[in-house]
Amino acid sequence: MVTNPSIMSTKRDYYEILEVTKSSTPEEIKKAYRKVAIQFHPDKNPDNKEAEEKFKEAAEAYEVLSNPERRAQYDRFGHARSGGNGGFSSHDMNMEDIFSQFGDIFGSSGGNPFDSFFGGGRSRQRKGSNLRIKLKLTLLEIANGTEKKIKVNRLIRAEGVTFKTCTTCQGNGQVRKVVNTMLGQMVSTTTCPACNGAGQLIDKRPSGVDSSGLVSKEDLINVKVPAGVSDGMQLSMSGKGNEAPGGGVPGDLLILIEEQEDKDLKRDGNNLIYDLHVSFIDAVLGTSIEVPSIGGKVRIKIEPGTQSGKILRLRGKGVKDINGYGTGDQLIYVNVWIPKKLSGEEKANLENLRHSANFQPQPDADDKGFFERMKEYFG
Repeated sequence: MVTNPSIMSTKRDYYEILEVTKSSTPEEIKKAYRKVAIQFHPDKNPDNKEAEEKFKEAAEAYEVLSNPERRAQYDRFGHARSGGNGGFSSHDMNMEDIFSQFGDIFGSSGGNPFDSFFGGGRSRQRKGSNLRIKLKLTLLEIANGTEKKIKVNRLIRAEGVTFKTCTTCQGNGQVRKVVNTMLGQMVSTTTCPACNGAGQLIDKRPSGVDSSGLVSKEDLINVKVPAGVSDGMQLSMSGKGNEAPGGGVPGDLLILIEEQEDKDLKRDGNNLIYDLHVSFIDAVLGTSIEVPSIGGKVRIKIEPGTQSGKILRLRGKGVKDINGYGTGDQLIYVNVWIPKKLSGEEKANLENLRHSANFQPQPDADDKGFFERMKEYFG
């Protein structure tokens, strides 16, 4: 996990994060998550941003792999369709959210499920809210990766604002409630309702500052987009969201990718598709022709006797895989263009060839049918 807030982060494999395999049972995955979560727990690693990110990363991995349906989607499609772009994401949740959502696997009956491991009672560092933006990219930018400068309105702590310690929680950000039961005293810990976990209340607020002591400011942020992103994918920049009232760490900037349609090339995963129309004469006699590609025009050869529906493949002329698994291909689908209207002379010339043996369909083993071509294409 990249910890530098100015660097764009990409997702690691969920099985790798939890150190399990695709054949691991749900119980093995639960046990592995418990081990990783304890290892990188914030109470065990105070003020360690890298450990915090790994803790959140493990929670996101477990959220997907513990759900049979989403695990099956992840095994088939990877991050793009496993739910990481919508619903739960480690960048969307703070520590208390994760504790609340996954506390059951630690046997906790309330409050912070990790208190029994690390003592509890400590105020957690508050995090500012996340920001979400949409970023439109061309196919060329997606294929090669790009760098964009974007303007973002962020909430930052205003100058001249002063705070005082919250008297409800005495600055801890949490309040404890003790309930006497037949089994003894039960203790639960919740976020302080007076300060919402900040441990502080605003004391002096200048004009134009909101009730949390924040003010809006336009920032110019440099966004580095890796090659191979896809439409609907969400990237994040740590610490580039709104600042936390009264202290703490800023939220994240979440960037939703929108892929603009290219007029020539169509994307299919990491492959690019191009429909090429050639004349009947060029298909019969053969020719060379230029076709568009990511790197510019490429000249290809049309062999004599090329049949309509033939698929030509340009190796490595597609989109780079975002996880580093090579580069896709460009597939050129050949369409033989048949004129709809002919002059009298053209008809006469073709009539002379109508009954020629060489112009009668004579498919051989090299002339693949539709289903064979599709198998070759998807292979």
